[in-house]
Amino acid sequence: MTSPATTHAQEQGVPELPFAPTLVEELLKLLVKAMRAHQLYLPNNPMYLRAIELLRASFAPIWSKADELSLTVTETELRWSGKPVLIEPTKSSDSLPWICYKDGVRELKLKPGFEAEELSKLLEILQRVRKASPEEDDLLTLLWAQDFARLRYRYVDIGSEAAASVEATGETERPTQVEVPTGEAEETETAESRPGVVNLEDFDSTLYFLDERELDYLKSEIAKEYAGDLRRNVLSMVLDIFELQSDNEVREEIIGILDNLMLHLLSGGQYTAVAFLLRESAEASKRAREITPAQRARLASLASRLSNPEALSQLLQSLDESPDLPAQRDLDELFTQLRAEALETVFERLSSMTNPQLRTLLENAAARLASSNTGELVRLITSTNPVIALEAIRRASALKTAAAVTPLGKVLSDRPAETRLAAVQALGEIGSAGALQALERGIVDADRDVRIATARALTVRAYRPALPKLTAVVNGKPIRAADLTEKMALFEAYGAVCGDAGIAYLDGILNGKGFLGRREDAELRACAAMALGRIGTVPALASLRQAQGEKDVVVRNSVNRALKAAPP
Repeated sequence: MTSPATTHAQEQGVPELPFAPTLVEELLKLLVKAMRAHQLYLPNNPMYLRAIELLRASFAPIWSKADELSLTVTETELRWSGKPVLIEPTKSSDSLPWICYKDGVRELKLKPGFEAEELSKLLEILQRVRKASPEEDDLLTLLWAQDFARLRYRYVDIGSEAAASVEATGETERPTQVEVPTGEAEETETAESRPGVVNLEDFDSTLYFLDERELDYLKSEIAKEYAGDLRRNVLSMVLDIFELQSDNEVREEIIGILDNLMLHLLSGGQYTAVAFLLRESAEASKRAREITPAQRARLASLASRLSNPEALSQLLQSLDESPDLPAQRDLDELFTQLRAEALETVFERLSSMTNPQLRTLLENAAARLASSNTGELVRLITSTNPVIALEAIRRASALKTAAAVTPLGKVLSDRPAETRLAAVQALGEIGSAGALQALERGIVDADRDVRIATARALTVRAYRPALPKLTAVVNGKPIRAADLTEKMALFEAYGAVCGDAGIAYLDGILNGKGFLGRREDAELRACAAMALGRIGTVPALASLRQAQGEKDVVVRNSVNRALKAAPP
C-alpha cells in the first residue's frame, strides 16, 4: 500500500528515495571520524580499528536497498539525491567536501564491496592530500594512480576556462607533463677547475639548501601547527575513546578525566575549550552506544556543576580579581553552555563587579544566556531579591521579551520605586498592547520618577486607550502642585493621544482668561502649549499662534518650541 507522502511525492513529480537520508548522514559522520582516527592513531591501534569497523558496518543498510551510492560534491556539502547529507561550512584541510572540491572532484560513486577492499586506500589518499605541499600530487592524480575498481568519480578540469565534465574510468589515461622550453641553449662546456680550488658546481646544492618557496612552506606549516588548539584535539581524542569503548570502567575513568580537565581549563582561563568540552560531552552522551543512564547523567552534570551558584560565583569572583580580561567571544561561548539556573547567580553578581569593563562583558554574555532561557528570565523578574529582579527586568527590556509583560505588571504593584521605574521602562520598550495596558497604572504611581517615565513612554507610543486616565490627571488638582518636568511629561502624553477633542481644553488654559482677566499659572500654560504642539493639527497650531505675542517668557518660549516641533 502506497503511503500518502509517497503518493503526494509522485503527484508532484518528485522521485521517491530508495531509503532514508539519515543512513547516508550516519555513514558520512563515521567516515569523518575514521579520517580523524587515521590522522591520530596507528593502523594497529584499537581506536582506529574500532572506527573502521563501525564505518564498514554502516554500508550494510545501504547496500540492502541500493546497488550504488552517488554523492554530489560542492564547496561545503556532500549531497545525495539532491539532499545535503554532510555540511562542513569551513573550507579547511579537515573538510571532506572542500578536499574533493578544490581538486576538481564533483561526484563520487561507491559500489558494494568498496568498504571491504578499497576503504583503507581512500583514507590513506585523503590523509596524504590533507598534508600535501603545492609541489606534491593532488587528489585526482592519487585517485588515478590507485586505479579503484569500486569507486568512480566525476571531475572537472579546474585549469581550463570552460571546464568540461569527465567521467573517470579504468581506461583513463594520466595526462602527460609538458616541459616548457627555456628559450636558451645551455652551455655544454664548462671550464676545468684549477687544482686546489673547490668548484660549487661539483656539488648538488639542493641537497643542502632550501629555495624560497620551500622555506615559505615550512614557515606556514610551523605557524599553522602553533596556531592549532591542541586542547580541542586532546578533548576530541578522549571523547572518541568514550564513544567507542563500551566498557563501564573505561567510561567511568574518562568521565573523571573530563571533570579534572574542566577544572584545569577554567583555572587557566581557557573558556572556549571549556565550552567545547561541555558541548561535545552532551553530544557524546547522545551518540555513545550502550551508555548507561548513570553515565549519561554524569556527563550532563558537567554543565550543571559549573552552573551551580557556588562554583559560578567563584568563577565570576576570580574574573573580577584577574588583571586580564577574557575575550567577549570566549565568554559568550562559555555562557551558552550554562544551564538556565545560572542566570540568577549572574544577575546577583553583576551589581558587585568592581571592574566596569568586565561588567560590560558579562552583561553581554548574560544577555545571550537570557535569550535562550526566556522562562527562567521571566521567573526572576518577580524575585524577592531586588538586585536579581532589577537585572532580570533590564535584560527583558533589552530583549523586548513579550512573555515578561505579566510579571512586569505585577512589579508595578508592590515593589520598590527603583524596580517599578525599571519595569515601566521595560514595558515601554516591549511596546505591545498588553505592555502598554499594564503601563497605564504607572500614571498614578506614588513615585514622581515612575509617573514621568510612564508619561514619556505613552507619549512615544501614542497609546490612545490611556486617554481617560490622562484626562483625569491633567484636569485634576494634584498636577498643579507637581514640578514643571512632571507637568510637561503628563501634558505632552495627553496631547499625543487626545487629538482635536482636547484642543478646546488646552486652548482654555493657554489663551483663556478667568475672573477679572486672570490667566492660568505660567507653567501650566507652557505645558498646554507643548501639548498643542503634540496634536499638531491646523486648529492646534492656530491656538499656538494666538499666544505668540505672550509677554511671559516661559509661555512664549514654550509656544515657539511647540510651533517649531509641529509637523509642516
